[in-house]
Parts: sequence; structure tokens; C-alpha cells
Amino acid sequence: MKSSTYRAVPLAAGLALAAFAVAAVPATAQTEARAAAGRAVLTNADDGRTVTVALGDTVEVRLASIREGHVRWTWSIPETDNPDVLHKTGGSTTPDGGARADLSADGVGTATVNAGGSCVPDPGYACPAVIRSWKVTVEVK
Repeated sequence: MKSSTYRAVPLAAGLALAAFAVAAVPATAQTEARAAAGRAVLTNADDGRTVTVALGDTVEVRLASIREGHVRWTWSIPETDNPDVLHKTGGSTTPDGGARADLSADGVGTATVNAGGSCVPDPGYACPAVIRSWKVTVEVK
């Protein structure tokens, strides 16, 4: 029994160190690392960033709804402004207000992926007079 306790401590320490190492990598480096594998996965946290992918890579956009106080922000299906560079192969919204899109890097160039956020208030509350948007620039090389 005592030996298993000592084995668990190094394992726990190793897991904690691995979690720290992942958390210590800047988000842009994490996005580039995901893109390097032939697939870039973009989330709410990637808003405003520029991501570089290779020709033929796939780009997955996965946006989660956002709860702020008594309102929930829901997303439209992400769209691309340059389908010759970044072609949308699929997309949908989720029942909880999230949205997703699958895109294919079909041409060399730059495309912008956009999604709009709509406010849904709780009963008896109102939405703020703001517009929420999400945007990522994708460079295909």
C-alpha cells in the first residue's frame, strides 16, 4: 500500500508539470501548433488573430455560446469572405447557441472568417445595445 502512494506522487507531479507547460505556451503558438498538423481548430479565444495554414489543410471553427449575467450570446454560422481561398464545406449552429464551420484551404491567399453574436436575454431582462462579432484572418500558403 505504501509503495503505491509513492508511485502516485511522481505521476501527479508529472501531470501537473505537463499541464503547466501547456498553459505556459502562448495562445498564438498553440493555434500555430494545431495548424501545423494539417488542421487548425479555431475557438472563441482566437478572435482577432491571424492564423497561417498550408494549402489543402482544414480549418475547423468551434464557437461556444457566452453567458454574461442575465444574457446569453449565440453565434451565427461562421462564413468566409474569400471562398476561392477558404471554402466552407459545412456548418451549423448548436442548440445551446454555439456554432461551427468546416473550411478547406483550397487556394493560396488570405481569407477572413466571421461570425456574429446575437443577444438572448433571460425573461425580464434586456440586451445591451452592442453588437458582438468574431473574426479570424486565415493566410493560406
